[in-house]
Amino acid sequence: MADKDKKMTVEEAGRKGGEATADSHDKEFYQEIGQKGGETTADKHGKEFYQEIGEKGGEATADSHDKEFYQDIGQKGGETTSDKHDKEFYQEIGRKGGEATSDNHDKDFYKEIGEKGGNARSRSNDND
Repeated sequence: MADKDKKMTVEEAGRKGGEATADSHDKEFYQEIGQKGGETTADKHGKEFYQEIGEKGGEATADSHDKEFYQDIGQKGGETTSDKHDKEFYQEIGRKGGEATSDNHDKDFYKEIGEKGGNARSRSNDND
């Protein structure tokens, strides 16, 4: 803003305000206002809102990343989880997953996946 007669643009005012705020506040300030903003958003929107934005974010990520990206972040997540948890943790989540699966599927489901597994195993042995 070299000329006193010119008005400041909205962009310039926003930048200056942001810089002044950043200079006068610490990390905890931003965490607190972020939490308040998140709570306000949660109060205004239901489960469907978060499902919709999650789906959009997932689609955008899928469009911009390849299989190796997902393998890499999956491996990193698995290593981090494994560093934080013991054998009992995995037994417990396995038990819960098994119970949830058995609540949602019938005998025919297990017969089908058993058959698929047996066929895959047979093909694998044939190749050895």
